[in-house]
Amino acid sequence: MANKSRHTFKKNEREKDKRAKRMQKEARKEEAKKIKAEAGPYTGDGDPDIAGIVPGPQPRPEEDW
Repeated sequence: MANKSRHTFKKNEREKDKRAKRMQKEARKEEAKKIKAEAGPYTGDGDPDIAGIVPGPQPRPEEDW
């Protein structure tokens, strides 16, 4: 019968690091969910960067004439 292999110290450290990283990731997700829930729905009229733009040809600026 073969003996059961033991975890090496390095493997144990890697697994511990993975668990810690996973816990941090879950904490960030929970924080993001909480912030998103507190913020409420978006009530703006759209993207403020494109608020005054109308589709189609744009009028020429006066200084180009």
